[in-house]
Amino acid sequence: MAAPGEPSFRESVDMMFNRAVALMDLSPGLEQKIRVCNSTYTVRFGVRLRGKIETFTGYRSVHSEHMEPVKGGIRYAGNVSQDEVEALAALMSYKCALVEAPFGGSKGGLCIDPRQYEEHELEQITRRFAYELIKRDLINPSQNVPAPDMGTGEREMAWIVDQYARMNTTDINSRACVTGKPINAGGIQGRVEATGRGVQFALREYFRYPEERRACGLSGDLDGKSVVVQGLGNVGYHAALFLQREDGCKIIGIIEHDGGLWDENGLDVQSVKDWIVTHGGVKDYPEATYVENGAVLMESDCDILIPAAMEGVINLHNADRVKAPVIIEAANGPITFGADEILRKKGAVIIPDMFANAGGVTVSYFEWVKNLGHIRFGRMQRRQEESRHQLLIDELERLSAEKGLGWSLSPGFKEKYLHGAGELELVRSGLDDTMRTAYGAMREIWHGRNDVTDLRVAAYIVAIDRVAKSYRSKGL
Repeated sequence: MAAPGEPSFRESVDMMFNRAVALMDLSPGLEQKIRVCNSTYTVRFGVRLRGKIETFTGYRSVHSEHMEPVKGGIRYAGNVSQDEVEALAALMSYKCALVEAPFGGSKGGLCIDPRQYEEHELEQITRRFAYELIKRDLINPSQNVPAPDMGTGEREMAWIVDQYARMNTTDINSRACVTGKPINAGGIQGRVEATGRGVQFALREYFRYPEERRACGLSGDLDGKSVVVQGLGNVGYHAALFLQREDGCKIIGIIEHDGGLWDENGLDVQSVKDWIVTHGGVKDYPEATYVENGAVLMESDCDILIPAAMEGVINLHNADRVKAPVIIEAANGPITFGADEILRKKGAVIIPDMFANAGGVTVSYFEWVKNLGHIRFGRMQRRQEESRHQLLIDELERLSAEKGLGWSLSPGFKEKYLHGAGELELVRSGLDDTMRTAYGAMREIWHGRNDVTDLRVAAYIVAIDRVAKSYRSKGL
């Protein structure tokens, strides 16, 4: 539900789309074809729970089939609606195009508060929802491939892939019907952390360039930058943890559903996460200042703001009070169309969601490829890579001894150099390369055209142009 005076999430995505296509040379027919959502399936099904039948409503929306299969998560939340699912499906189309993942865009949702049900009940509900989608090919390795989203995770994906395998006993590629699975069910290392890791890589890439640092009025790299994170779920937690431990960022504020925590000297992200897991929220956390109305921390002085939970949290009612010079959208659609205009006029730089949180679909793509290939990444080449490196080390050590040069390798170098890349290293490398390449494409538009003044429009132009080329190649 949109806030008073705000467009709906779906309308907001369309308005941002319109800003970009106004600067492009597309025929009206092709523009309309790219904008509209191809189809949305609504399912209502019953499950017997606690001695009575409960009826649930779910959706699976397909925005664009310019490439297949289509890709997009399934979320479990009490406020899931057709409008929201279609908006998210549209963003998935553009996101996949931007990071060159060979998918169209889709999204699914189930109107349910998963906290209200026991695990075995959730399994019954998930399997029945999956059954309704599978029998209509709305879950299929070659047609529609879901993934986790808000309220779902590895557990739900394992149930879905098992349900698909039960219904398609001869499909050798059944494990590729969903991504985000546990490792033992055909998942890939690095998938759980992927979206948060992608946020980290996106910020690293932004701060790599002097022009970008000047645009937001900040200097240097990420080390020492103050950060406020809204939402410490999977995405916010991993982004905050990696930025703190690996880049030297200072996480001064964390906002959760029951309030916020503040410490100008920096919060221990892992400690806060452990507290949330144990106590269900941040209230009474002993090592920081508790703020009952946590949302006000989004308006605090910080270098980087990371909205990592729900759409529309920065809107017409609070955008003018947001002070962060850099806002990176770890969630989908956290800034409304009206708020986006206010923030841009203030000079804030927004790193848009379709780029910033694309780590999840990127590593989902790697998992899908792994499932279709039926082999773990690194299995064929890892030891051969180590053997080649060992030859070089042996030759250097032989020359040093033979010529009396007294060379010695730096501490730890030999161990690191001789370590061949396994699946996790390859996944992280592929994600880093994807984020760098996508940012380069956005940056070329942002800095290369006088009529493009922000990264969001640049991202939409890159994505829409790639979707348009796919449709043209099909004869449209």
